[in-house]
Amino acid sequence: MKPLKATVNCDMGEGFSLYTMGDDEGLMKTIHLANIAFLLSDFSVMNKTVALAKSNNVLAGAHPSLPDLQGFGRREMAIEPDELESCFIYQVGALDGFLKRYGLPMNHIKPHGSIYGQTARSIDLARAVVGVTKVFKASAASPQGVAFMGLAGTAHQQAAAELGVPFIAEWFADLGYNDEGKLLITKKHDPVPIEVVQNLLQQHKVTTVGGKLLDIGANVGEVSICCHSDTPGAVQIAQAVKALVDESNQEAGYV
Repeated sequence: MKPLKATVNCDMGEGFSLYTMGDDEGLMKTIHLANIAFLLSDFSVMNKTVALAKSNNVLAGAHPSLPDLQGFGRREMAIEPDELESCFIYQVGALDGFLKRYGLPMNHIKPHGSIYGQTARSIDLARAVVGVTKVFKASAASPQGVAFMGLAGTAHQQAAAELGVPFIAEWFADLGYNDEGKLLITKKHDPVPIEVVQNLLQQHKVTTVGGKLLDIGANVGEVSICCHSDTPGAVQIAQAVKALVDESNQEAGYV
């Protein structure tokens, strides 16, 4: 079996005013894709994060959230698809302005926190957020259009296929999966063992908290591995994952 082609991504820019969360500067030196927050951030932090992405040749994407700053977007909310669509356009549009300032393309959109799980389960909500990618046009740097990053085998992938949107399958290096393969979204994150990353890359298997090995999903030949910036030791985790990704990609002839 040929290893999965892989990249490393990180949720970033999650600070406000004088309050910072995570070592974005250290992480930017390691990752391929940055998911940049808005509602969990402010304009100065967003500007700095985009500048960091440009200086480190990292592809930038939007990381919109439910409008719940106090709960850090990790509490579920009852929201209609049209309301969620507007919420996402509002946030992605802010990032788009800063990307234009620095001459960068919008690479992808990835939901944050609880709305990630809600949209993975609900096709109506998934269609609403995946459709937001079409508001932000393709560019010379990304002629295929803005991609959507989400969970393989869920409403994320289904909505992307229906709408003709490029899909980036994601897996998490610091979150667990239950024995049904559902992501366990927690307020605090802990890194998974290195062998779990190896199972993903080499065997295309997701390791559950119960020790089961599940197929990552049909039609998935490429995956982006997320390392959250607020996980303790995030830079070291990202570096370890990046080393495995580089080794696997080289072995498979992707680089």
